Amino acid sequence: MNTLKIAVAGGTGVVGKHVVDLARGRDHDVLVLTRSNGVDLVDGTGLDDALAGVDVVVDVASTRTMSAKESVRFFTSVTAHLLRAEHNAGVRHHVALSIVGVDEAPYSYYAGKVAQEQAIRDGDIPWTILRATQFHEFAEQLVERTTLGPLVVVPRMRCMPVAARDVARTLVELAEGTPAGKVPDLGGPREERMVDMVRTHVATLHGRHWVVEVPVPGAYGRAMRDGTLVPGADADHASTTFADRLG
Repeated sequence: MNTLKIAVAGGTGVVGKHVVDLARGRDHDVLVLTRSNGVDLVDGTGLDDALAGVDVVVDVASTRTMSAKESVRFFTSVTAHLLRAEHNAGVRHHVALSIVGVDEAPYSYYAGKVAQEQAIRDGDIPWTILRATQFHEFAEQLVERTTLGPLVVVPRMRCMPVAARDVARTLVELAEGTPAGKVPDLGGPREERMVDMVRTHVATLHGRHWVVEVPVPGAYGRAMRDGTLVPGADADHASTTFADRLG
């Protein structure tokens, strides 16, 4: 296997840190695109210099907003800056992480991912897009974001959670290959209810918590409940369960 120079956008995030670790473990030359390295993904500062000599860009950048407008703004800006700099630098492959079912649920945060995918398809850099399901860490993030005193509010949601490291491993393997367009979705080994995952996580915390499951209104909430975000029969499946992660 040839050593590649891989630039990772979002390389300090939930999936990105594993992409960096696994790619370096496979002897690739890895550059993390961060402000501390002189790169601002949102306004494009520093990208032209940073991508000089890069073979592959792996984009796992993210934003915490739930606003469709803000999400679209973030992902279209970041993607446009990356693709422009990749073109100027002669980058041969753009690998991006997206989410299972976004085209059928283009709401809230997901609206930005739909816009991101379209920008990649419309660009002139050969590309690969991997859609994955929610990460195991999503349960912890919900607890952090929706806890009000002892109350934890969880959206009613069907999912097939996947380990972030399993997603990262697949992204690195895709980066080592040739551009493949949209590849099969990646999910975890089994379907779960988000409320059950949150309750399992909360049981490991200090103090008493009451976990309440509520249906999110509108089309976005319906997509959470009806299986839109669960991969179909042709998906690939990682082996690590949520229970495995908790040990």
